Amino acid sequence: MRILLVCLGNICRSPLAEGILRHKATRRNLDWQIESAGTGDWHVGQAPDPRSVATARRNGIDISNQRGRHFQPLDFERFDKILVMDSDNRKDVLRRAKTDAHRAKVERMLDYSHPGQDRSVPDPYFGGEEGFEAVFVLLDMACESFLDHTLS
Repeated sequence: MRILLVCLGNICRSPLAEGILRHKATRRNLDWQIESAGTGDWHVGQAPDPRSVATARRNGIDISNQRGRHFQPLDFERFDKILVMDSDNRKDVLRRAKTDAHRAKVERMLDYSHPGQDRSVPDPYFGGEEGFEAVFVLLDMACESFLDHTLS
C-alpha cells in the first residue's frame, strides 16, 4: 500500500500524520510506502516545524529527517490513497486530478476516525504547543482507524 498524506505547507500536520502512520504500520509489520506533501510549495526542502518534531518525539516518533515537498499530479499515479487534512487541501488536490480514478483516491483523514462528521485536522501553525499535541491525538486516532479499516 502506498499512502500520501497532504496538508497545506507540509511542515505541521502531514509530517505528523506520516510519522504516526509509518510508526503504526511498522508495529503491524506492514511494508507500506508512506509519504507526505503540501499543496503549497513555500516549505519545499525544509524540516518539519520544530513543534511538530517535538510533539512527535514526546510520543516516541522521530520525524526530524522528513523534508517538505510539493504535491505533484504524478502523485495520483504513485499512491493508492491520498489522505488530506482539511477541505481546502481536498479542493486543491482534486483540482489537479485528471480522472475519476484519481479523484477516488482522495479522502479526508478524519473521515476514518469521525465518519460522516466532515471534520478537518486544525492547522496548529499559528498556535502554541497545545495545538500540536491536540493535532497529534486526532491524527493518532485517525491513523489507527485507517489501519483497522484498511486491514479488515
